[in-house]
Formats: sequence, C-alpha cells, structure tokens
Amino acid sequence: MAQIRKSPLTRRLRRQETVSSYLFLLPSLVFFLGFVILPMALCLFTSFFDSNLNATTPDRFIGLQNYAELWKDPVFIKGLKNTLIIVVVSVPVVTAFSLWIASAIYKMKEWMLSAFRCIFYLPVVTGSVAVTVVWKWMYNNYYGVLNYVFKGLGIIETNVNWLGNPSTALWCIIVILLTTSVGQPIVLYVSALSNVDTSLIEAGEVDGTTKFQNFWKIKWPQIMPTTLYIVVITTINSFQCFALIQLLTSGGPNNATQTVMYYIYYTAFKLYRFGYGNAMGIILALFIAALSAVQFYVAKER
Repeated sequence: MAQIRKSPLTRRLRRQETVSSYLFLLPSLVFFLGFVILPMALCLFTSFFDSNLNATTPDRFIGLQNYAELWKDPVFIKGLKNTLIIVVVSVPVVTAFSLWIASAIYKMKEWMLSAFRCIFYLPVVTGSVAVTVVWKWMYNNYYGVLNYVFKGLGIIETNVNWLGNPSTALWCIIVILLTTSVGQPIVLYVSALSNVDTSLIEAGEVDGTTKFQNFWKIKWPQIMPTTLYIVVITTINSFQCFALIQLLTSGGPNNATQTVMYYIYYTAFKLYRFGYGNAMGIILALFIAALSAVQFYVAKER
C-alpha cells in the first residue's frame, strides 16, 4: 500500500496549532514551575543543610542528619501520631457521611436539592477564621454553647475545658474538620449518583434485587471514580491540617493537638530551622504519596 504523504500545508497547520497550544499553556506552566516545582526542589535541597536563611551565617551541609533527628524528636513523633489519627478518623467518616447524605437528597426536587447543597457547602466557602471563631466560642469553658447544652441534658455536671484538656482537644479539632470537609464530597456524590444508569437499576429491580444489592452491585461501581477522588483529596487535606491548630490551640495543650504541618510552620518560622522544617515537609510528602498510591491501587483492583 502506498504511503500517504502529508502536504506541507497540513504539516505547517499542525505546527502552528502545537505552538499556539503551548503559548496558551505558557502562563500556567510558568506559574507551576515557579511556585510548585522550584519550591519543591529547593525544599529537598535545603533539607540536607543546617539552614536558617541568615545572610551572616552560611548554610552548612549536614547530609541526612535532619532526617535522623526527626525520629528522635518526641514532638515530631507526637505530631505524626496525631496527624495519622486525624487521617484515619476523618477520611472514612467524611466519605461515608457524604455518601449517606447524598443518597438521601439526590432524588429530591430541584429547589430542595439546591437548598441542601447550599447548606452543606456553606462551611467550605466560609473563611476558616470565621468558622474557627464560631467553634472557639462554642467550646468556651465558661460561656460556651456546648457546655450549656450538655449541662442542660445532664451529660456533664461542670463546665469542661474542651480545648484545654489533652484528652478532648484533638477530638474537638477533628469534629471541626469533619464539619468543614463534607460539603464538597456531598456535592460530588449528588452529581455522581444523578448520573448512574437508571436502566441498570430498573433491570435489577425487575430481577428482584434489594436496595442494598442495587447500591453495591450497580451504583457503587459507577461512583467509584468519584469515591477515589474524594478519598484522596480528603486524605491530603487531613494531612495538611494547619489553620485550625494555629487559631485554636497552637499545638497544645502539652502537644495534644500537635500535627506535622503545624510543627513544620513552628520549626521554620518560629525557630528559623528551615533545613529541619523542610526535612519534615519531605517526610510528610512521602507519607501522602504512599497512602495515595495505596488508595489508587485498591480502587483499581475494585
């Protein structure tokens, strides 16, 4: 068979389209390289130095000493444990609760569905500072709403210092994180459930399948890509819990709410140990990458 040769005009048009495409991508590419790739490379490079960004004191290469010190640092170990607790609790709870709410509302009338989506999504678009101030008032150990309600119900007898008690402080942070994390997953699940092939559900009902079988065998496989996205994003956000800690507890009391993200901030911008803080950032990135890879693998197998 004779080979079809492309005319010079076709090759020139393709070349012009390619150049135009890259020109359109150039602003985003420059931003990505300058504010993502370059800082990541500098973070990795600086993690091998005793760096404090002091012009009078040059950085000193110390190799893997920062990484070795991490595993002997009790504050980092405590922060890592707290971070893992937040991830282990928040990811399944957010995913399951969002799916439950979305399953309950996605068949409602359009105006009711829009109202519910607005209500659940409101904490997402509300500033974190405003949300934190409201929760701080609710947790207040003198005039907080939570103490008032629990005392009225007879659950507690005296006021509880929710954020000042090491046994309750971390769980108070998790509760706030859950309330601010379910908005986007609910909206995504509503959209995913609305796009499920109804003909398959009707065929299953004709064959006598139960509601649980319809969900597990028909709906669940079709919303698996959405579930994977929600799980990965929630995992990353949980690992990066910072604003709530900074505004409410600053890692206290007695490091009960210390997280890796907040300890990175404290080490780098309070103690000016940028090399040590960058080493923690690299370890945190590796944890997130490893857990995300496992989630992708499990979802692929499903």
